[in-house]
Amino acid sequence: MGQNQQIQTQEEELELNNIQDLYKSFIMECPSGSLYLHEFKRMFRVQQGTPESQYMDNIFRAFDMNHDNTMDFMEYVAALHLVLRGKLEDKLRWCFKVFDGDGNGRLDRSELQMIVKIIYRMKQGSVLDETGTESLTAKQVCDRILQEVDVNSDGEITLEEFVQGAQGSPWLQSFLRLGVNPCGWVQKCLCDKKLMSTKDY
Repeated sequence: MGQNQQIQTQEEELELNNIQDLYKSFIMECPSGSLYLHEFKRMFRVQQGTPESQYMDNIFRAFDMNHDNTMDFMEYVAALHLVLRGKLEDKLRWCFKVFDGDGNGRLDRSELQMIVKIIYRMKQGSVLDETGTESLTAKQVCDRILQEVDVNSDGEITLEEFVQGAQGSPWLQSFLRLGVNPCGWVQKCLCDKKLMSTKDY
């Protein structure tokens, strides 16, 4: 099975009933209908002070479509459908939005370095090159991404460059897996809830 097929298979791991469980968890943990950042992190069992927590800050901002610092039920539903069942191009567009800290539609080196360092720590420094033989530093990862997607070599990445470059780079898709498809957090959330439900009996 090719790498792209493996990615597609993993993207389809979560069935509709799992997503429905997450919908229910929103209502249970957020009866007011407005989810704040700390509640969002709590739902996915993400601890403060961790690289995952820093990354979730960016994810929450990208999901908060009306910029009111909360996530309502419709934003939550749209977010789940996008990251769990959306097309690769849509996920990459969302991923770019997560990376684009100032929202100007372009990624400069400082924005890229910040998010690369966070993902690098989440991967515990285990990032390999395309051949799978050479270990890369966070700086080398940043340089490699710019090399692959910065078509006009101006030191910035546009949305179009990012999407087209990532679509043509299995290595970059693999590195961005946590951003493009955070199934690990979702699966952990579901497993934890099932374990808690079992203990209640």
